[in-house]
Amino acid sequence: MLQLTTIAYAAQEGAQGGSGMQAFGNYSFLILMVLTIAIFYFLLIKPQKKKEKDRQDMIAALKKGDRVVTAGGMYGIIEGFKDDNTVIVKISGNTKVEFIKSAIQNKV
Repeated sequence: MLQLTTIAYAAQEGAQGGSGMQAFGNYSFLILMVLTIAIFYFLLIKPQKKKEKDRQDMIAALKKGDRVVTAGGMYGIIEGFKDDNTVIVKISGNTKVEFIKSAIQNKV
């Protein structure tokens, strides 16, 4: 709210011919856009990137015997790996299902 009142004050001074705040009035839109982009970056983009990096690290560190939850909500234990991108998950008893590693949502 403070920024908007400052910008409004600068615009009013510029309209009245005030030379002290006139330079700020000319760059107020640019400053407001830079601040908006910075806020979006630090509050939305950066935390999301960190969360995705942590998830990728968790997927890379999977090993046999880990209890996992898939993206579909199935719980299971990792039985083994078929190749670099496929994991075999034991769901119940003798039931084994193959999943793509990216389908593993979380370790339990």
